[in-house]
Amino acid sequence: MSMKAFIAVSHTGSFARAADSLGLSRAMVTKHIRQLEDSLGVRLLNRTTRKLSLTEVGAAYRERCSQILADVDEADSAATQLSSQPTGMLRIAAPPSFGAFHLVPAIGDYIDVYPKVQVSLTLTDRLPDLAEDGHDVSIHLGELQDSSLVAQRVAHARMVVCGAPTYFARHGVPRHPDELARHQCLRYSTHAAHHDQWAFVGQEQCNVKVGGPLIANTGDALRVGALEGLGIVLLPTYMVGDDLRAGRLVAVLSEFEPAGIDINAVYLHRKHLSAKVRTFVGFLKARFLTRPFWDDWRAGEPRSETEALA
Repeated sequence: MSMKAFIAVSHTGSFARAADSLGLSRAMVTKHIRQLEDSLGVRLLNRTTRKLSLTEVGAAYRERCSQILADVDEADSAATQLSSQPTGMLRIAAPPSFGAFHLVPAIGDYIDVYPKVQVSLTLTDRLPDLAEDGHDVSIHLGELQDSSLVAQRVAHARMVVCGAPTYFARHGVPRHPDELARHQCLRYSTHAAHHDQWAFVGQEQCNVKVGGPLIANTGDALRVGALEGLGIVLLPTYMVGDDLRAGRLVAVLSEFEPAGIDINAVYLHRKHLSAKVRTFVGFLKARFLTRPFWDDWRAGEPRSETEALA
């Protein structure tokens, strides 16, 4: 502010007019000039009762100050533009299946709208350290443990119990979650303490202990196992929606709704959010939150398992 006060006084030739232009009091402008001269150890202005004039040092200093303030204004303008117009590299982390099959098409459409943005996508099952790893936003499935992060729900994933028609033809169709105990159930290995417990919260709330021939650390592997007729899976519909629509897999126990999963966009700060993060999160919410297309297979419901397997 001291530099701005000096420039204003030198241009207007008056402390009073300079104060008006800056929205300050005359006393405050005088204080800024005095502090500036004291810190530099030089006189910048010649003051008489009739007029103000620049000293030789003051004239040279004004030229440098003008350039400095112009550079600051340019930097401020550039920062404002970056915060209001999406541009630059957007670094995203996401779970492999959701990232590959749903996020990549969304990114393509987002870039069509905001062509000045480039995207670096990392597919990982873990929630990265956003500050350390340099990610702008991470897509996270389920509840967020770290309360210091900001999470916005961008979608909801319904869970579905399903299997191949060939499996049900050999082993029959379960009509109640309790019957899963005698079926071949393909399970996740990533959460060892809960991989053999399937939770239902619909018509009847219950936890069912399951077992079977295949445990895997990715949903993609379990999906392929189900398609091969190895057993029944409990997977999010964003993984198996196309298979259900095409009849490659058939949903069972639909009246016993399994617990779903929220899909969140996670980032570090709520204030001063960059335009690329703000617009990308908003884009995902508009695309997925209201009616995700991976649940389009449900449009034909109600349809019984018997009809589906006919």
